[in-house]
Amino acid sequence: QVQLAESGGGSVQAGGSLRLTCVASEFVYCMAWFRQTPGKGRAVVVANPRIGSTLVADFAKGRFTFTQDSAKNTLYLQMNNLKPEDTASYYCAALRGTCSWNWASYAYWGQGTQVTVSS
Repeated sequence: QVQLAESGGGSVQAGGSLRLTCVASEFVYCMAWFRQTPGKGRAVVVANPRIGSTLVADFAKGRFTFTQDSAKNTLYLQMNNLKPEDTASYYCAALRGTCSWNWASYAYWGQGTQVTVSS
């Protein structure tokens, strides 16, 4: 059973930055960050495979960047110029196969970390 440990959420003002960290307990082919707001489903922020193309949500392009430390099974999400609409619960997810836009494809989930952006 893969375990995912998230850290780095918090509260910031609009325009601020946060960095989220997800550490997997073992190698997984695809690691991803999702976010979820009340009443809505989980949406991909970024999904990064060990090999191949990364999936990046349109809302993340230009403001969010990611890096992966393969040796540490860690995926970082750097979020800059945060907006109130980025307020959500952010979840790390992983799967052993090809990355997917569909949250239901992911077998492993972290507990989530809250990001709150005030105007």
